Amino acid sequence: MGLDFSVVPGWMDTILLGVVWTIAITVSAAALSFVGGILLAVIALYAPWIIRQPFRLFAWLFMGTPLLLQLFLIYFGLIQIGIDLPAFVAGVVGLGLHFAVYNSELIQTAIIAVDQGQMEAARTLGLSRTQALRKVVVPQAVRDVIPPIGNNMIALLKDSALVSVIGVTELTLSAQLAIGRTYRPFEFYLVAAVCYYVINLGMEAVLRRIERRIALSR
Repeated sequence: MGLDFSVVPGWMDTILLGVVWTIAITVSAAALSFVGGILLAVIALYAPWIIRQPFRLFAWLFMGTPLLLQLFLIYFGLIQIGIDLPAFVAGVVGLGLHFAVYNSELIQTAIIAVDQGQMEAARTLGLSRTQALRKVVVPQAVRDVIPPIGNNMIALLKDSALVSVIGVTELTLSAQLAIGRTYRPFEFYLVAAVCYYVINLGMEAVLRRIERRIALSR
């Protein structure tokens, strides 16, 4: 049959729209996972026992089950209890919560590593424990875990392809739509792979720039 890349230009609008949706999903889920990771870390370390336990169960469930199953549960399962989320929102929530749990583990370790004298000094200056966490301890911890969290964000980008199974027309599903009309899987999957790689390079460049700025601020 041979390769025929001449069919690709006619479908570039579809592919590029998929790229836009992939970036939107990745950025939205990354923001949710970052903020959620901080919140889960603080709850795990400082909340009362009765509050900590449900969140530990939540973290255990998200770390111990496949991401694909979690997406199915959020998109197809929640509708049975009256929560009907659009596919895009379900994808962002699923990816965001999944990676928030992993970010939380990193942030917890970093918070524990912060010198306890920092908290004591902040309390001595009149800050409440919540204020000391928000203004002193957590910012230091987050600064130290930016590189590993950045790695999680790269993994999130790759896993964003899974939202295609719930109908989000991101890059992978866009390629599949083109394949369904042209019967050229190799050409379009290769184009999709190149697009993912370019997005990945862009994310790595942004992360390196953030890491350099953090290093200079120390």
